[in-house]
Amino acid sequence: MVAQQKTTVAKPGQVEQKWYVVDATDCTLGRLASEIAMVLMGKHRPQYTPHVDTGEYVIVINAEKVKMSGRKLEHRHYTWYNGYHRQKIESYGERLERKPTDLVLLAVKRMLPKKNTLARHMLGKLKVYAGSEHPHQAQSPIPAPFGNQAS
Repeated sequence: MVAQQKTTVAKPGQVEQKWYVVDATDCTLGRLASEIAMVLMGKHRPQYTPHVDTGEYVIVINAEKVKMSGRKLEHRHYTWYNGYHRQKIESYGERLERKPTDLVLLAVKRMLPKKNTLARHMLGKLKVYAGSEHPHQAQSPIPAPFGNQAS
């Protein structure tokens, strides 16, 4: 008789969550956002379970120094409806000057599971800062294995 392998399912609170810090200086926005989303969901772990939060906390610093290839800063834009008769339009470059943390935050948000409580909880574990300082030194974050190495 062959020994059967067991599949383990992670339970809430069973997985220890670490804090990572990522330096976004000269990182491509999409590639950085996809790696951050994988860590927030916990897909980098062998005990990943889709319905349980097995991800880590991620701190992104220097978000204003993120780069995009080509002419995307001028040609791509955000649109939103504000209650008037037309939509508001703002290019990525304008958004980077006005709210530099929003580019990273919205890129990661769009790569997480859509419209459920678990996705909102995962996005709450992402901390994005425009400068190189962050108030999470007490959690003793370690440099992430992706992006520019930070300390």
